[in-house]
Amino acid sequence: MESTLHRQLKELYADDPDQREVTVDGFRIDAVRGRELVEIQLASLSAIRDKIRILLNDHPVLVVKPLAASKVLVKRNRRGGRVVSSRRSPKKETVYDLFLEMVHFVGVFPHPGLTMHVLLTDQEEHRLPRKRRRWRSKDYRVEDRRLLGIRERYEFRTASDLLALLPKTLAEPFSTADIAREADIPRWLAQKMAYCLRKTSAVNVVGKIGNAVQYGFKRAVRAA
Repeated sequence: MESTLHRQLKELYADDPDQREVTVDGFRIDAVRGRELVEIQLASLSAIRDKIRILLNDHPVLVVKPLAASKVLVKRNRRGGRVVSSRRSPKKETVYDLFLEMVHFVGVFPHPGLTMHVLLTDQEEHRLPRKRRRWRSKDYRVEDRRLLGIRERYEFRTASDLLALLPKTLAEPFSTADIAREADIPRWLAQKMAYCLRKTSAVNVVGKIGNAVQYGFKRAVRAA
């Protein structure tokens, strides 16, 4: 079932209802704006990688990826029932969380016909109780997600746009530990970021210090 969040973003990117949920080249497209096809992806980018690659052969494509900068968790006792609790989630996504999924999407991005919008959003998540099937499983299921607001929008077209997310204080050569420290993100996330920047030819490996790989900027990309 389509979430409210997905529907709200479709309406944001296409005012005309006739331009939403359109079939193009055998694929169901969320919205169409002129010649541009709009895909709103709440799930992993890897799920639409092949679809986007095929569509880019004949169409410009905009991929919209919302991240939850803040989230209110609303728990009900049953569908349509009373609210049991409402609290703010301690988890707050930033634009750097994009790289969790970009590691599976760098085979498509960058592309001359591809644009990506990353939206930092305020969301509301509605949950319903369910019995645990395994000891590590969740005791709830997500019934719906809703958009409360958009804080910021990032647009990515080229490797230079991704490179611009690196902290300006970063000096060459640098390691993933340096990225993590300067960007204030976990080391494992910095490693994913470095992987994506290398795969998109924004940075290259210039050596090693001990076991730490050292990176440098590709001059043409840095100057773009």
